[in-house]
Amino acid sequence: MWCVPKLDDEYVARMEDVLKLYSAPSRSAFPLVCLDERPVQLHDDVRAPTSASPGRPARRDSEYKRRGTANVFAIVAPHLGLHLTYATKNRKSPSYVRALKRIAKAFPKAKRIHLVQDNLSSHSEAACIRTLGETEGRALWARFIVHFTPKHGSWLNIAETEISMWSRECLGRRRLGNLNVLRSETHSWNRRVNLSKRRILWKFNVEDARRKFKLRVVNSSTKD
Repeated sequence: MWCVPKLDDEYVARMEDVLKLYSAPSRSAFPLVCLDERPVQLHDDVRAPTSASPGRPARRDSEYKRRGTANVFAIVAPHLGLHLTYATKNRKSPSYVRALKRIAKAFPKAKRIHLVQDNLSSHSEAACIRTLGETEGRALWARFIVHFTPKHGSWLNIAETEISMWSRECLGRRRLGNLNVLRSETHSWNRRVNLSKRRILWKFNVEDARRKFKLRVVNSSTKD
């Protein structure tokens, strides 16, 4: 369920900007990419699970060992069926900047890249400059047209759908005990979904939002 505690002008403007972007025709010169991240708990089994056999289900002990945390950057180009999701040690500025470089590398011929993300402090040009230096940092940030989702508006980010798919299909109910295994499993999942070019179809548009939230007049635009 959606939780929208305050539907002010800023929320509506950012919401409509993102929704118009999703409804716009796909253009190779200006691809759409959505980014989000999620912390992941790393766990190890205390006792090895047993495999299923005739007349006996697979079993796993409820006890486990904590092995710290990691992070997963959910990155998807929903119109193209391109998935760049991968695991990192954390979500600090250097990790975020590497995620941007990963996206830019995937679209070398794009004039600029529409990027939908939330407004974390690390999601900024300043983070690029701190990590890469002023010249390279500004150049990387200039590759993107950034569209921030509103506060408490994570439901507007298609990367939320990406991370949900990854969680169900890659992580599932398994216990992964270290970052290398998490990276390997996430890489394998990416390869599978990219082979099928699985696209994400977003149906909720500006008209739906205005009807849902009983809005009348909204001033917002999507820039190239």
